[in-house]
Amino acid sequence: MSEPTITTVAEAILRRAQRQGYVVPREIRAELQVAGLAEERWKEIVSQLKNELHYRQGRYHHVAAVSPRLHQEQEQQRIIAKVIKALIKEHKDAVKERERRGQIRVDFIQPVKIRTEDGSEFTLLSRDISTTGVRLLGTRRLLGHKINVTLTPKDGSSLTLVVRILWTCAVGDDMFENGGNFLELKAETVP
Repeated sequence: MSEPTITTVAEAILRRAQRQGYVVPREIRAELQVAGLAEERWKEIVSQLKNELHYRQGRYHHVAAVSPRLHQEQEQQRIIAKVIKALIKEHKDAVKERERRGQIRVDFIQPVKIRTEDGSEFTLLSRDISTTGVRLLGTRRLLGHKINVTLTPKDGSSLTLVVRILWTCAVGDDMFENGGNFLELKAETVP
């Protein structure tokens, strides 16, 4: 009797997948161990059977076990993912071209309290932050205003900065983005 090879183990795994509908990695490793081959070679088996087995939710399903409807749905999801990835890449490239800031922006999405010069207080949402300024999202146009923005770091303290709003942009019905530069850090909040 001849020595078992990866090919003979792959054939046994394929028969098992046809019979069960799928195999899991531990079954492939067990079959290799029975054949006296290293369990670490299980990925070679999967690679050899790539046209016969499809990975889904931790299992390698035999192609005949995948319904045509499921296969069509999976194909549609792959097409959607490809289109969306291209859209995201295009958007990122466009943003890079438009970027005029000298400082790197960091996504910083959290509720912030603001107080205007007349003493009115509102809660807005910060969008991003840099070492020189912040972008805020809310229902108020703040162009030209000098406001106090109170941020809450993870340690629970509060940090209040004076911000001059340099631009405002409508982003939806009664929804505005406001961007401004930091002017000063309120003394009582110095970390």
